[in-house]
Amino acid sequence: MAVTWIVLPGLAETPEEFSRLVELLPDEDVRVIDPWRTSITSDVDALRTAVGVRPDAEIGLIGHSIGGLAALRWALTRPLEVARLVLVDSSLTSETGWRAFYPGTRGDRVARSAARFLGRIGVPQLLGPAVRRLIVRLGSTSNHDLLSKATAKARYGGDRSWLLFWDELAGSWELAAEVAKLVAGPVGAIAPTSLLVATGGTSRFTAGSWLAGQQRLADTLGGTVEVLADSAHLVHLDRPDAIAAAVRR
Repeated sequence: MAVTWIVLPGLAETPEEFSRLVELLPDEDVRVIDPWRTSITSDVDALRTAVGVRPDAEIGLIGHSIGGLAALRWALTRPLEVARLVLVDSSLTSETGWRAFYPGTRGDRVARSAARFLGRIGVPQLLGPAVRRLIVRLGSTSNHDLLSKATAKARYGGDRSWLLFWDELAGSWELAAEVAKLVAGPVGAIAPTSLLVATGGTSRFTAGSWLAGQQRLADTLGGTVEVLADSAHLVHLDRPDAIAAAVRR
């Protein structure tokens, strides 16, 4: 049975920016979850529904950044569903954030209120596209954004976009804590796992500790590590060919 590949984007990322990866895998069934419609930190059933995967489908997961944590939870809690796992500069299980701002806390309510207020007065519409350009400039060595200006404005300039980003970030801290518990004990059967680790561009400033953390995760999962010295964190913009090669392997 052919593998259905599901891409789980990272924080503040869009399905459109994975278009080059999809183009490089013309013979594969690749489906990208839209975080604007379904939060990447949603439960597995919601993620499956978002991409319309058949109950009997053989699944491969490609998780970038916090999408890597979501992919890990999926593979660890439902090992019979996942045949392959590719973690692309994945967030680490130690990235559990500030508990005072976890979903449902007072800090979270304050942050959500601030995001809603900024949306009402038009700050995302004014600054959203500029924030997108800054993300690409800092997170990519190629500085080549695949989003059109219209798409960037629609995605990042929406009145609820910054609220969505906050919810994803706060949700990712809870997700990291959950996955940390899953990998703390003996890890049972898990799909063959490849980890792609970016150490170029702005990532070079923390490359040593970042690579060490990724290697520890790989050792726990019995996975392999490939270092991408010519890519920053947004690997799907800098080295989509490396992700495609990991899928084909």
